[in-house]
Amino acid sequence: MTALPPDLLGRCGELAVELTPHVLCVSTERQRLFWFEKGGAGHGLRAELVCSTSRFGIGQDEGSNRTPLGLHRIREKIGGGEEVGTIFKGRVPVGHVRDDPSARITTRILWLDGLEDGFNRGGKVDTHRRYVYIHGTGDESTLGRPDSHGCVHLGAADLVPLFDAVPSGTLVWIAAG
Repeated sequence: MTALPPDLLGRCGELAVELTPHVLCVSTERQRLFWFEKGGAGHGLRAELVCSTSRFGIGQDEGSNRTPLGLHRIREKIGGGEEVGTIFKGRVPVGHVRDDPSARITTRILWLDGLEDGFNRGGKVDTHRRYVYIHGTGDESTLGRPDSHGCVHLGAADLVPLFDAVPSGTLVWIAAG
């Protein structure tokens, strides 16, 4: 993927949502996060990062442990300044992966908020109430294949610079393709 997906652009138009300076596009099929940044000629690809989405597939419903599709925004950033490998429970630092390498939520958290009413926002499909994040994982050997419980996992070496560069409000597009 070298350009913003047409489906993303179309959905932004339908919802009257302006593109943000950074746009993150997650491909559940390819297990990649594409980081786009606005430049002189529009949004160009800044990085292609290996990620992991849900081992249970894609889906919107609360309790499904599936990765939700559609247009989202980073609502909150948690963990800035914490040591790489910090373990989070309930979004609070509680330890380090050197003591628990199987920890599921580590390093940084980008908490997502769905922007599409009835699809990933509100009711039993609300991405934010489902606690769907982009975050680190204690076992980075799982990156590149579905392994999460609905979130998007990244390696710490990719997550920290992404976290530091993108502000809250950044658009996140999650697609099946």
